[in-house]
Amino acid sequence: MNKHLIIVILFLIVSCKDSKQHTESRNSAKERISFVTDRDGNAEIYLMDIDGGNLQNLSNHDSLDFSPSWSSDGSILYFYSKRDGNAEIYSVDTTGKKLNRLTDHPYADVLPAPSPDGEFVLFMSERDSLSRNIYVMNKDGSNIKPLTQNKFYEESPAWSPNGQKIIFTRQLRDSTDNSHAANGEIHIMDSYGSNVQRLTNKEGYDSGAKFSPDGQKIAFYGVKNNHWDIFIMNSDGSNLYNLTNDTIECYSPEWSPNGKWLVYTAGTKGVYNIWKINLETKQKIQLTNTTGRNEGPAWGKNLDFIAEQ
Repeated sequence: MNKHLIIVILFLIVSCKDSKQHTESRNSAKERISFVTDRDGNAEIYLMDIDGGNLQNLSNHDSLDFSPSWSSDGSILYFYSKRDGNAEIYSVDTTGKKLNRLTDHPYADVLPAPSPDGEFVLFMSERDSLSRNIYVMNKDGSNIKPLTQNKFYEESPAWSPNGQKIIFTRQLRDSTDNSHAANGEIHIMDSYGSNVQRLTNKEGYDSGAKFSPDGQKIAFYGVKNNHWDIFIMNSDGSNLYNLTNDTIECYSPEWSPNGKWLVYTAGTKGVYNIWKINLETKQKIQLTNTTGRNEGPAWGKNLDFIAEQ
């Protein structure tokens, strides 16, 4: 082969590789992770880059702020707070300046999850006095409707990427027991609340389920041998395996937009930090390093990245 032709081919290969790395770096720079931390003395919602840098206190309030969840375009965070006396759902832009209260009820409204199209928000509420059930509302807090109405204690609702399914935890015990000692199992239903099916059938409590960006996998945390770990399964509940298999407690997984990483909470004895793990290599990287609790991470979506896939 001609020597000059070989040089040209090698140049093109290197250029393509560098271009791909540059594109991935550029897209990753647009992504952020939100999480809850008590480093300021109470539970606040922070933002950070996906490498753990550039920390920002977003909620900045002396009451509990918890459970951040990103809108699909990454411009809005939904969370719940007790800043007005009891747990209510709020939304805030990423500057922390445009705060909106979305619910107003004497009973607790918690764990918001915006839909992929940005038009609706799932949340858990005790307003029907039966137990804690799943509700849905418009993104502005209007038109609140129950999706489940039963005496089971339910939590952790999340949408499928196409918005047609909802996964959640249903604790299979009497309605007065809301402890993790109960047998919580992952369930799935249509977005209108019909056709409820059970996906997990393992001993112990399972919760925090999240669909992968392509909708093919589900990550969740659960108990095995009296220890919390992150598990992965197919979207139909098959091929279940323990991803973290760690010596410390692991919970609250969230997928990266490209589906290659999970960010999650890990720790023990009252000290918890944010970690991420590569699904292919199993490499674990610690993102925060403080005493106290850093938990409930959510990886901000990036529409520019998704459009290029």
